[in-house]
Amino acid sequence: MIPQYPAGHELLKGKVVVVTAAAGTGIGSAVAKRCLEEGAHVVISDWHERRLKEKAAELGEVHAIPCDVTREDQVQALIDGAAEHFGRVDVLINNAGLGGTKSVLDMTDDEWAKVLDITLTGTFRCTRAALKQFVAQGGGGAIVNNASVIGWRAQAGQAHYAAAKAGVMALTRCSALDAAEHGVRINAVAPSLAMHPFLAKVTSDELLEDLTKREAFGRAAQPWEVANVMVFLASDYASYLTGEVVSVSSQHP
Repeated sequence: MIPQYPAGHELLKGKVVVVTAAAGTGIGSAVAKRCLEEGAHVVISDWHERRLKEKAAELGEVHAIPCDVTREDQVQALIDGAAEHFGRVDVLINNAGLGGTKSVLDMTDDEWAKVLDITLTGTFRCTRAALKQFVAQGGGGAIVNNASVIGWRAQAGQAHYAAAKAGVMALTRCSALDAAEHGVRINAVAPSLAMHPFLAKVTSDELLEDLTKREAFGRAAQPWEVANVMVFLASDYASYLTGEVVSVSSQHP
C-alpha cells in the first residue's frame, strides 16, 4: 500500500534550492515539487529545454535555467543565474544521471565515458560551482546528491552506472570534509527502486518484477518518498549530518 502524500511543514522556508535534471517524471521533478511545498524558492534545470519549460509551467512558481551538466560553462551559468535571480543559493540537489544496461564485454569507451561524465563528473562540476558560491556568500549551505544502492550492490549490465554511483558516494564523503570548514553539509541518498514512467520504459518487466520482489514492502518507492529524504538532508533538521549516504530502500539481499 502506498502511504498518503504528506503535507509540507516549511522545512525549507525561504531557502533557495537548485535542482538538476528536474524536467522529467522521476526524482528530480518530485524533489522540486516537494521543495516548493516546504517553502523554498526553487530553480529547476535540465538539458532538455522543451521539457524544462513544460515542467516549469506545471510546477508554477519556479525559475528555470537550461543546463547540460557535462558543460562547465552551463553549470557555472546555472549557479550564477540562480544567485542573480534570487540573490543567493542555499541548497543544491544533484540529481542528474544517466543509466543503461550493457555488458562489459560489449560496452564501448564512449558508452562508459558518457555515463561517468553525466553521473559522476557532472555531480562534481555542480558541487564545485555551488561550493564556490556558498563560500562567496560567507559560508553555509547544503548539497544533496542522488546516488543509488547499485553503488554498493552488483547487478549485471550495470558496471558503468554502478561505478559512477559508487563514485558519487565517495565524492560525497570526501567533498564533505573539504566543505565542513565553510559550514557546508554534503550528503547523499541511495534509492533502490523508485518507480516512474521513464524507468518502466527502459527496464524489462521481468527485471522490475524481480527487483520489486526484493523490496520488504513488496513495492517500489514513489519518487516523492525519495524526495522527502532529500528535503530532510537539505533542511536544518540535518544540521549535524554530513558525508553520509542514506539508503532509501526496503530491499533485502
